[in-house]
Amino acid sequence: MDEVTALADMLWPLAVNTAKALVILVIGWWAASYLGRLIRNRVAPMPQIDRTVGNFLASVVRWVVLLIVLVAILNLYGIQATSLVAVLGAATLAIGLALQGTLADLAAGFMLILFRPYKLDDYVQVAGTSGTVKDINLFFTELATPDNIQIIIPNGKAWGSIITNYSHHKLRRCDLTFGIGYDDDAGRAMAIVLDVARADDRVLQDPAPWINVTSLGSSSVDLTTRLWCKADDYWNMRFDLTRAVKEAFDENGITIPYPHQVEIQRQG
Repeated sequence: MDEVTALADMLWPLAVNTAKALVILVIGWWAASYLGRLIRNRVAPMPQIDRTVGNFLASVVRWVVLLIVLVAILNLYGIQATSLVAVLGAATLAIGLALQGTLADLAAGFMLILFRPYKLDDYVQVAGTSGTVKDINLFFTELATPDNIQIIIPNGKAWGSIITNYSHHKLRRCDLTFGIGYDDDAGRAMAIVLDVARADDRVLQDPAPWINVTSLGSSSVDLTTRLWCKADDYWNMRFDLTRAVKEAFDENGITIPYPHQVEIQRQG
């Protein structure tokens, strides 16, 4: 009986501390998420603060709160913060080697926010992957591909790779190439392309549209036109003009060469 009582006396404080730890963990997790959302929502309406910075600050606050929760839980089990710091200090080399990838991602996250090569809603190519930036936090960058697939890129790889930002400049140049037959009038075809381009309000007149013969192919004369537009209009304008030029060529008798297969029938 004495042994059972002694065991109960030993386990009771552990059970109480475990219950307290669970309460602290639940409240701390909720507080971290709440403060993160609060900062994100407060920063969003402020024009002087970029949304990317707001999201990053929300991520930092969330992780700081979770760290405080961890220290509070360890204190319940008799592990003081000073002791924890001493242990971490003694194991700095081992921890640094084990977490060097994570620490590199953390440092890269601050560099991405400091220099901001891209921000939320930019369409970019990062580490060989293209997509729209959905989130930048302490450790990774989240992209969404045009077909809405989530891509997670560690910040270390993002910062250490070539970054192509298609949304950085407000204007983009759209290059379109059309092939016409050798028997067609190149000057007339170029005039048709320019007429179609000028009829589209998304095509800017400054810089002015440009077109010329750029290649004499094996079966076609290639005409290349260079048009400027707002970055947001780029893809829709590109697709619409490609279709409009094809229809205009058809109406005006301009041929677009394509490979033909001729079936030869044997006699007898």
